[in-house]
Amino acid sequence: MIGIRDNIRGGALTETTLLVLLALYRPNHGYGVSQFVVRETGGRVKLGAGTLYGAIDNLSRKKWITPLKDEGYTRRKEYVITDLGRQMVENELSRLNEVIELAARTVKENENG
Repeated sequence: MIGIRDNIRGGALTETTLLVLLALYRPNHGYGVSQFVVRETGGRVKLGAGTLYGAIDNLSRKKWITPLKDEGYTRRKEYVITDLGRQMVENELSRLNEVIELAARTVKENENG
């Protein structure tokens, strides 16, 4: 079931959801996702363990990410984005672009007034 905060029918993804999905375009484990988020946001976003692992669990249940098979080499569980997860990111990029275009147009139209 899709939560109200991550609505397939046109609603926005939460920033946490989007960042975790982006971090998993390459296989990664929880700590690696956390480091990606800190690095790519310039330290603006730092995910607590509960938030991070809650998001990973939620995204896994939605089939937006999937765990990789455990090869037994490490105790860290790695995940990767699925095709459905990629579609959710593409939808969010389209939505964000529409919002940016609207904002830019509105600001430009009202600059002198």
